[in-house]
Amino acid sequence: MGGCDLGTDEGRVQETYRRLEKLRQSSPELTCAEELEALEREIQSQADELARLIFERHVQHALESEAIKEAERHFIRAMPVKLKNEGPQAVRICTGRGLRITVRVSYYRRRCDRRKKNSRQGVYAGLVLLGIHERCTPLLGSRVSMMSALLSSFHEAKQVLSDQGIELGVKVIRKLAYRYAARARVVQQSAAFCLEEALPSPGRRVAVSCDGGKTRLRENKRGPKTKQKRTRYKGAWREPKLLIIYVLDDQGKPQSSFAPVIDGSLNGPDAVFGLIQSYLRPLALGVEDQLLFVADGALWIWNRVPDLVKALGLDPQQVHELVDFYHAVEHLGKVAGLRKHWSAKQRKAWVKKHRRLLLKGHVSQVIEAVRELCRGRNSRAIRTEREYFVKNQYRMGYARLKANHWPIGSGAVESAIRRVINLRLKGPGIFWYRENAEAMLMLRAYYKAGRWNLLKSMANSHLSIRVA
Repeated sequence: MGGCDLGTDEGRVQETYRRLEKLRQSSPELTCAEELEALEREIQSQADELARLIFERHVQHALESEAIKEAERHFIRAMPVKLKNEGPQAVRICTGRGLRITVRVSYYRRRCDRRKKNSRQGVYAGLVLLGIHERCTPLLGSRVSMMSALLSSFHEAKQVLSDQGIELGVKVIRKLAYRYAARARVVQQSAAFCLEEALPSPGRRVAVSCDGGKTRLRENKRGPKTKQKRTRYKGAWREPKLLIIYVLDDQGKPQSSFAPVIDGSLNGPDAVFGLIQSYLRPLALGVEDQLLFVADGALWIWNRVPDLVKALGLDPQQVHELVDFYHAVEHLGKVAGLRKHWSAKQRKAWVKKHRRLLLKGHVSQVIEAVRELCRGRNSRAIRTEREYFVKNQYRMGYARLKANHWPIGSGAVESAIRRVINLRLKGPGIFWYRENAEAMLMLRAYYKAGRWNLLKSMANSHLSIRVA
């Protein structure tokens, strides 16, 4: 059934159309809500059947077109391994409305042992070129992945999709979402990746910020399994590191024409800075552009900034490094808190005074004031706080940057951590496998950044396919 006999397909289309026409011409007497609901369901059912038949026919026609056939040949030749055409096979596909269609399409596979499990030996090249992955249309794949990222659990996504007439199990939804993100990441890390916007040049002002959140990963334990033959595991707290890149106008406000870039990784600082480089490189920053790094005092950030600047080919004079002002004020509060004989009023007054000095750019006076307090029982702890200001002194040019309409805080990334990580990946009783957390992190980040269309184009691209 489906996609094989155009004459039979045409007959079914005409029969369904006649049933819809009959419904249109009828005048049923409706007396209650139940009768109205039954009529609505009947009309929707016939309309869905007509849409399914028409869509099936269009997909089959596209697969048999010369354009797709030629693209298939180029696609297969570009594969890193040699593939053999096994001939056309019937494939069932689920549409964005949850309807099933059947088409016939050529299957290409490696000349290897078919009994080998979990090996991606082949590919339906025609479907891939149309953006059909995992036997789902691009619309369905996008809808399932978006719901998985937007809602708080896969069970909620299942319920919402079910309300829309799309009946999928939780395991299927989870698999589709994770593989959607995996395909997008392949393209994002390739040389073909580029951002959608073309920024005006020269004189662009780009801000970058990164920080870490928290989530719990499911990590297996060594030793014997449980009585139920399950592997023991521990819920270890790990730090997903998040980045945000945004473009500012001359007044220091984010440009509405450029959606921020939000992304992250659980694979450590080097992976995050690799992502930053992959996103900044397509912007092609020139000699008249400026770049601001604003973050807290974490060494994993500042130790890697010079290498990133060098890799991007930028002059260090174009790059500004800034410790988040509000984190610096927190350290002033720690100093005041270590003076145990001070009253609350004295602590507040001291912090307020030196906060004002920081904001005006008098960092050396703040350092001297902290040094004068390095005596008594807590002198060692106060000395540690003083070293924080000494090490980051050249990253505290708040007065100069504020005068040039640059942000002096990292609130953008703090907000992103809450929206991306805390509201989806963090919660009581939530444990993730590392690769699954990476996938959800990407889906959620792109959705919250307003870049879902970019993610969709990457996930639907044939460049994401690699036959092992």
